[in-house]
Amino acid sequence: MCGIAGIVAHSPVNIDLYESLSVLQHRGQDAAGIMTCEDGRFFMRKGNGLVRDVFYSQHIKKLTGNMGIAHVRYPTAGCSSSLEAQPFYVNSPYGIALAHNGNLTNTESLKEQLFIDDLRHLNTESDSEALLNVFAHELNILAKPVFDRDDIFKAVSAVHRRCRGGYAVIAMIVGKGVLAFRDPHGIRPVVYGKREVAAGTEYMVASESVALQAQGFELVRDLAPGEAVFIDQDCNLSSQQCAKNPKLVPCIFEYVYFARPDSIIDNVSVYKSRLRMGQKLVQKILRERPNHDIDVVIPIPDTSRSTALEVAYHLNVKYREGFIKNRYIGRTFIMPGQHERKKSVRQKLNPIDLEFAGKNVLLVDDSIVRGTTSKQIIQMAREAGANKVYMASAAPPVRHPNVYGIDMPASEEFVAHNRTVEQIAEVIGADWLVYQDLEDLVEAVKKGNKELDEFDCSCFNGEYVTNDVDGDYFRRLQDKRKDDAKNKKEDQTSSETVEL
Repeated sequence: MCGIAGIVAHSPVNIDLYESLSVLQHRGQDAAGIMTCEDGRFFMRKGNGLVRDVFYSQHIKKLTGNMGIAHVRYPTAGCSSSLEAQPFYVNSPYGIALAHNGNLTNTESLKEQLFIDDLRHLNTESDSEALLNVFAHELNILAKPVFDRDDIFKAVSAVHRRCRGGYAVIAMIVGKGVLAFRDPHGIRPVVYGKREVAAGTEYMVASESVALQAQGFELVRDLAPGEAVFIDQDCNLSSQQCAKNPKLVPCIFEYVYFARPDSIIDNVSVYKSRLRMGQKLVQKILRERPNHDIDVVIPIPDTSRSTALEVAYHLNVKYREGFIKNRYIGRTFIMPGQHERKKSVRQKLNPIDLEFAGKNVLLVDDSIVRGTTSKQIIQMAREAGANKVYMASAAPPVRHPNVYGIDMPASEEFVAHNRTVEQIAEVIGADWLVYQDLEDLVEAVKKGNKELDEFDCSCFNGEYVTNDVDGDYFRRLQDKRKDDAKNKKEDQTSSETVEL
C-alpha cells in the first residue's frame, strides 16, 4: 500500500506536499519522495525511510515550483531498494514523473511488450516504472509540438487497455500540469479537492481526503473508476472518463485497516464504517457466546478502537485501553519480514497490568493475517494477569493473497490457511475466537453509500475482479512475498537516497 499526493497552486507547493506525506505516512513507511517542477525543470528528493528521515529543511528548500507530486511507499513484493522509491521519471515525451498506489497483475507481460515492441528499458522490478513507460509510450505516439490535453486522456485510455490490476496514479508533465487517474474498477482510492486563495483556485489530489483537509483543501469528490483529471500549470481542471466499461469495486480492506478513520472514501466515512463493523461483530458474539463471561473489552490500537467501542457498548461491559502504544514504531502489518514483525510487537505495545489482572478479557482487532501479532499480544495479556483471553476480529478470516496493492503473504503463511476457527484460536492462544462474517462486513461499509454494489473482497473470498489471476500468477507472487524471500532481498538493498 502507498500514498500519493499532487498539488497545482499559485505559490510554492513544497511545504504542502511534505505535510501531506506526513498525513499519509500510515500508508507507507518504507520510502518517501517529492518531485516539483519550475521553469521547465524537475526537482526531486526521495529515499528510504519515514518522511521525517528523508526530508530536511535544506532538501525542502530545493524543491521549488508551484506544482508537484509526492509518494510514500511500502513494497508490495518485499523489495525496499531506494532505487524503487517514487516518483519515477522519463524524459520523453515532454518529461514525465509518476507515482502509483496499487499493483499491476500483468506486469511480466507488460515488461516484455515494453522491451520488444516499445523499445523501452526498465531499470527496476517496480510495476510503477512499467506503468509510467506504458503511459509515456502511448503519449509519445500522440504527442505534438503544441501540447494537447486531449492526447493525455487518449493515452490514459490506452493505459487502461494495456494494464490490469488496481492502481491510483498521479503524474506530472514538465511545464504542463498534473494528471491523476484511477483503474476501471476503482480498487485503490484517490480524491481531489480545491482551495480558494487570493490568486484564484488551487487543486490537490491525494489517496485520502484527510490529506486534503490537513492542507486546507475542500474535498470535491472521489475520482470515478476509469476517470482521469488533468490540472494545467495555470490551475485549470478538466476531467474525462477514459475506460470503456468502468464499475466501482473498491477494496474493502481500506475500510478495515489501511485508511485513517477521519478519511472519507467513495462517500463512506471510514470512522462510521468501523463503528458499524462493531455493531455487526457484537451480534455474532452474542449469537455464538450468549452466556459469555467477558469482563472488559480492550482494543488492539489503533485501528480497532472504533469497533471495540461499539462491541463494549452493546455487550454492556467495560471498555478500557489496556495497551499503550509507542508512537515511534511503525505498523507491524507492513513490516517487510517476519523477524521485524516479531521484534516490533513488544516494542510497539505495552500492557497496563491493572486492566488485565484477574479479568476475562475480550481483545478486538481489525483483522488477523499471519497471527504473529495476535499470538504475542494474547501472551502479553496473560502475562499481565488476565484470567481468560478471548479474541474478536472485525474482518473475516484472511485466506487469500491480495494482488491489488496490499502486501499480504503467501497463502501458507496465513494463520487461517487450511485451519478452522477453533484451530486458529489454538494457534494464537485464545480461549475462543470470533470472526466477522463477510456479508456483515460488506453491509457495514455499504450502508454509508447505497450506490456501492460490490467490493473487492479477494483476500477473504478469493474472487478477483480483474479475472486475470491464475495459478502461475500466484506461484510467482508467493515466491516474492514469502518472508524468507523478503529477508534475502532486504540484505541486498542499499541505504542510498536519490536527489536531482
